Amino acid sequence: MGRLEPDPAHVRAAAPRRRRLLTQNSDLRKQGIYNWSIPAFAGVLPDGRRYNTCPSAGACAPLCYARQGHYRFGNVKARHEANLMMVLDDLPGWEAQMTAELQHKRYQDRWVRCHDAGDFFAITPEKPLEYTQAWMRIMRAAPGVRFYAYTKSISLFREAVEPDPPANFKWVYSLGGREDHLIDTTTERHVDIFPDEKSLAEAGYTSRAKEGCLVSVLGPQRIGIAANRIPHLRRKQGDKRFSELQAAQDECRRSRNNRKRHPRCAPPTPRKARPSRCPSTVKQTETTSPRPPSLPAPPADPAP
Repeated sequence: MGRLEPDPAHVRAAAPRRRRLLTQNSDLRKQGIYNWSIPAFAGVLPDGRRYNTCPSAGACAPLCYARQGHYRFGNVKARHEANLMMVLDDLPGWEAQMTAELQHKRYQDRWVRCHDAGDFFAITPEKPLEYTQAWMRIMRAAPGVRFYAYTKSISLFREAVEPDPPANFKWVYSLGGREDHLIDTTTERHVDIFPDEKSLAEAGYTSRAKEGCLVSVLGPQRIGIAANRIPHLRRKQGDKRFSELQAAQDECRRSRNNRKRHPRCAPPTPRKARPSRCPSTVKQTETTSPRPPSLPAPPADPAP
């Protein structure tokens, strides 16, 4: 997959800036929460550039709710792509507009969710922290607004956020990514996706559905979310939670790297044997019993 690349000439046909960068989906509007979204995971922008806004996605990728339903509507997809192109082509301009917008009184004492879809990512390999650091400056410039995020970009947060986080920013690590092994689930706040509410409760997790979105960053350390009721995604997930699916993927990867076969790694399905081109031979093989081996001749009578 190609790397995310900003447009150096700033001449590509990016969508015009909208009046507001922050929006509200139907679920967050009920709780008075605003959100910023970009396209989830990997894809191609209208101008042909490839992107990956979830660099640490793993087992979650084929089960991601932000790649389903209304996220695929033309108007929603276009808005998220325009957001991403603005970040890629003019990060300082995006930062300035977001900072200015957040000064409005409508956002005071409100919560903003960073990335209803997508995650913190590296715009270029040379400056992998640039986008995340821009968010940290935006948050510090709006002390009357509170921000939160789910993220699988653990190593990025270890470097760019954890040493000196803004006072008005809360985050939760989300299991199901390639950096799950960096999360200490005994001490760090995290969220896992379960097949249903019953399995969630049995594992001793607090349900987000019962407590609301903000429980993920304000409530207990272990938060569970029941999988979305999308039939084909539920079939894919089966009876496993995201962390278990990712652990199996990691084990398979280690097994392949060590050139060893592991029970969880299903071997390639063998090809079916081609039928014989000689039907008579096949028929004979199937219906005729094999001949017993010839018995040795009896020894000759000894001479008198």
